[in-house]
Amino acid sequence: MSVVTAVAQDNHRINQFSPLLSPALLRHELPAHETMAATVAQARAEAVDILDGRDDRLLVVVGPCSIHDTDAALEYAHRLARLSASVSDELRIVMRAYFEKPRTTVGWKGLINDPHLDGTFDVNTGLRLARRLLLDVLALGLPVGCEFLDPITPQFLTDLVAWGSIGARTAASQTHRQLCSGLSMPVGIKNTTSGEVADAVDGIRAAAAPHVFMGVNADGLAALVSTAGNPDCHLVLRGGANGPNYSAEHVAAALGRLRAAGLPERVIIDASHGNSGKDHARQPVVAGDIAARIAGGERGIAGVMLESFLVAGRQDVGPNMTRGQSVTDACMAWDTTESTVQQLAAAVRARR
Repeated sequence: MSVVTAVAQDNHRINQFSPLLSPALLRHELPAHETMAATVAQARAEAVDILDGRDDRLLVVVGPCSIHDTDAALEYAHRLARLSASVSDELRIVMRAYFEKPRTTVGWKGLINDPHLDGTFDVNTGLRLARRLLLDVLALGLPVGCEFLDPITPQFLTDLVAWGSIGARTAASQTHRQLCSGLSMPVGIKNTTSGEVADAVDGIRAAAAPHVFMGVNADGLAALVSTAGNPDCHLVLRGGANGPNYSAEHVAAALGRLRAAGLPERVIIDASHGNSGKDHARQPVVAGDIAARIAGGERGIAGVMLESFLVAGRQDVGPNMTRGQSVTDACMAWDTTESTVQQLAAAVRARR
């Protein structure tokens, strides 16, 4: 009788496993100073107060669609910090600092995954660049917001993040709902790419509950994670395949869905993506409509999201790239951003 040698039946399609630094090591290498931690804590508290209606300001999350050039992003942060100081009585500005990009099919996955933009996937360098940039932005007194895609990434960065986002492609993901339930900041969950809000509303309900799931601890070791639930998750309207959903009628319908689910009635409107038809030149139009409605006393809109960088438009990854221009979704230029933000601040003053 022949002897059959057992062959392992897993990892047939894995090319290799590579070492990943631990969250604890990264935080040790790049620690947050007390003033930075205070900036994060204050911004989180202020964002929650705005969402809950105790603060009548508007939460404005603004910045590049994704960050691929940390030097250009830091120049943008300097400008935004100055603008934020000038409108702080009306707006709580949070800089959008997205390092992970969900892709409908394939494409560049963001600074953490591919920091050199060349397909080498030097993730350890990407994590270090991302954390260093967050520290540099916080040193300006400017809080940051990040989208969370990979469930392990938050262990490396979330102590520096004031506001979080779950994108349209992961709004229905159980993994991301569990993740949200343990995050220490308010998290906006977007409606799906179709424009439907039901999955996001369900996600908000799920994230508010306690969960137990498999993850990693600060040392990078496999662990069971038990969470308390996150009561500060909220709906982000971003439009979809069926068109925009930022109108007063859409907002009222969304608030009704939240009310029917027993959830706080609050939404943030993303002026980009489906709400602008992916046309960066329409973002100020969308923001202007929202501003007029806020000035007229419309309630329920707690914030606005804007995609903005130093230079308008977008470009493909390659040689001779334009500094300060997006490599993912097209963004507004800085001058347009400044006037749009001032318009939103004027709307809050008018509402008062």
